[in-house]
Amino acid sequence: MDEKLPIVNFGGLSFNLANDISGLLACLIVIGLVLYLSRKPSLRPGKRQNVLEWLIDFVHGIVKQSMPGEEGRKFYGFAFVLFMFIFMANQLGLILEINVGDYNFVKSPTSDPVVTMTLAALVLLMSHYFGIKKWGFGTYLKNYTRPIALLTPINILEEFTNFLTLSLRLYGNIYAGEILLKLIAQFMGSFGVVSFIPGALLEMVWQAFSVFIGSIQAYVFVTLSMVYMSKKLEQE
Repeated sequence: MDEKLPIVNFGGLSFNLANDISGLLACLIVIGLVLYLSRKPSLRPGKRQNVLEWLIDFVHGIVKQSMPGEEGRKFYGFAFVLFMFIFMANQLGLILEINVGDYNFVKSPTSDPVVTMTLAALVLLMSHYFGIKKWGFGTYLKNYTRPIALLTPINILEEFTNFLTLSLRLYGNIYAGEILLKLIAQFMGSFGVVSFIPGALLEMVWQAFSVFIGSIQAYVFVTLSMVYMSKKLEQE
């Protein structure tokens, strides 16, 4: 089950081409999909425009649950892009996989913890930035002493646990799904026709379930991101 990583070194840094290519491909698919759905917008929207407007309203609803009113409006665009990218990244390995020799160059980028940790770090750094911008550095630090100063160590530890739970939850679900699909594929070819037919049926069922899981995980990631953001911007 172990795969060789297509690593290249440039400027003293190591780059995993599988993550880079897969992430770029997910971005291009999202851009192409949004451009396709938003072509020729009108006051009497067709099916494509209705789909795009439903997606936008759905993501806006996620933000409003955590930050109602004007506070959350500035994050509508960010939440939409984040949701679309993670959703597509989760599904990419289910619809396309490119192997060259022993190297896998296209997969779900979110099946790598480096990618999910990067996304989680981005969200949490943004939450700190906007929190300091709103409250000022001194008041922002005092928020860690609320509701009582005795809980300050726990509030600081929570920052680390938020990072781990946000990143590893997404990684674990997508990685486990891809591993199970590979195991089923191996089972299909292990005993000829006897294993191929039930294996093929199981593969289709798990493919559909993986699409559902990938969608749920995109929703959960964006929801928790907005919750963490709101905790920095709103005083209880």
